[in-house]
Amino acid sequence: MPHIAPTAALADRIDQGRGILPADLVLKGGRVFDLVTGDLVETDVAICGDTIVGVFGSYEGKREIDVSGKVLVPGFIDTHLHIESSLVTPFEFDRCVTPRGVTTAICDPHEIANVCGLTGIHYFLEASALTLMDIRVQLSSCVPSTHMETTGARLEAADLVPLMDHPRVIGLAEFMNYPGVLHKDPGSMAKLEAWSGRHIDGHAPLLRGKDLNGYIAAGIRTEHEATTYDEALEKLRKGMRVLIREGSVSKDLHALAPLLTERHSPYLCLCTDDRNPLDIAEHGHLDWIIRTAIQLGADTLATYRAASLSAAEAFGLKDRGLIAPGKRADIAVIDSLEGCHVSAVFAAGREVGDAAFAARKAIPPVARNSVKAPRVEAHHFRAGGNRVETPVIGIVPGKIITPHLTFDIAPEDGDKKPDLARDLIRIAVIERHGVNGNRATGFVQGFGLKRGAIASTVCHDHHNIAVVGVDYADMALAANRLSLIEGGFVVVEGGRILAQLALPLAGLMSLKSFEDVHQDLVALRAAAKGLGVVLEEPFLQLAFLALPVIPHLKITDHGMVDVDRFEVIP
Repeated sequence: MPHIAPTAALADRIDQGRGILPADLVLKGGRVFDLVTGDLVETDVAICGDTIVGVFGSYEGKREIDVSGKVLVPGFIDTHLHIESSLVTPFEFDRCVTPRGVTTAICDPHEIANVCGLTGIHYFLEASALTLMDIRVQLSSCVPSTHMETTGARLEAADLVPLMDHPRVIGLAEFMNYPGVLHKDPGSMAKLEAWSGRHIDGHAPLLRGKDLNGYIAAGIRTEHEATTYDEALEKLRKGMRVLIREGSVSKDLHALAPLLTERHSPYLCLCTDDRNPLDIAEHGHLDWIIRTAIQLGADTLATYRAASLSAAEAFGLKDRGLIAPGKRADIAVIDSLEGCHVSAVFAAGREVGDAAFAARKAIPPVARNSVKAPRVEAHHFRAGGNRVETPVIGIVPGKIITPHLTFDIAPEDGDKKPDLARDLIRIAVIERHGVNGNRATGFVQGFGLKRGAIASTVCHDHHNIAVVGVDYADMALAANRLSLIEGGFVVVEGGRILAQLALPLAGLMSLKSFEDVHQDLVALRAAAKGLGVVLEEPFLQLAFLALPVIPHLKITDHGMVDVDRFEVIP
């Protein structure tokens, strides 16, 4: 067999790890949290290029950084999120959360894919190669999520298969159409067959028993929709990796924190799913989830394992998750394990900071001018019908599961009017992709809205226009305004625009900095509360009222959807 000389990079890693050559970079004087043993060990960390080569010893480096008094942990991995829900581009998301220790993000771009299809997925694939954090893309499995909504695009297995082996692709994204799996829908079957033996991410809220068995038997490995301890434990017992979610609306950490024990931790991960710059600025990202879990009594080792090592194992990323030789040099420097306040971050050996962000290349935005909704008028929001018994979407703060409520609402002059005494307000969805101009109206309880209207083009997952209000003229103004600003959020009262945030990239993402978006969200939240809104996050809460794969009652442009029956209510 011929002699093959090692590459210079490989030889350098070996020699720098042995201490024969000075390492490219050495972090000196800190304590490493070893996620295998749970030990906290004072040691140098030697880095060659993008790889850790030396620990548990003393090293000399061409460059040395003193991290005395600090704790070093592996960079955090967000195992399931939609970067679009941060309301900024992947580049601004990178700048927003990488300094908080998030060095890997496993994203599903199905928000933008529902608007512009493969164009949106290619945008994320191209951007992911340019960010400091390592963004891995799961190919969106459900565009649209069901047959009961109108989207700007439709993706079948044949559209996705050519991207299956792309170096940035890590699997098939959350399979939201769980009824389609259980009932063997041909389109669902084609995608599951194509990804057989590869990673398939799950989405099965409240699915239990033998139906859960059938869903997992389809080859689905991970799942983030467990909202109770018992549901999560059943999924764990049946071999699923459970991703504990804490987003801006879906808040499951308090219920699932007791699962974070040493015994369970190899099979648990952390994710944000949908988290906006307002929550990130005021609370944090995965760093906040970690310290909150520990405050709730979760085991410290288990929590940090879930944040990195277990996450890497769950998604087959064998090159990260530990501060150990041969692993990718993704490291967060923090004050303490309990505090998890990040003071420095290294992503693939690069020190994260303004200079590194400024050195990135950028790519132009896509899906501009995507809001093509018909103009609406006040009378379009009237709700007729002679039946007094009326389905009403209920809201549970901190959850995206919505009770199917029923109220008696008597028509007056051919219209069932909002009833502020019972907090029954109008909700409507207007198709905005220029496909059919559909409109549907219904009722929702839980906003607390007393005046005006709120509208959004962030409307999961079809991203049509969703609007809630008590005044039909204000609802019309809010909806029409979204067409003028290329999508976003609007708050209206008495014929006046009180606050707005334009999201011209697919009607989902701003072209501004995350700091500017944060300030706009502060103004929007204040305007909404001024109208009586009692929800902490009214805009994303509104967005999830239109997602027909989350029980129990939702609304799309097709009408009110009984999710349990998986049908539009006649």
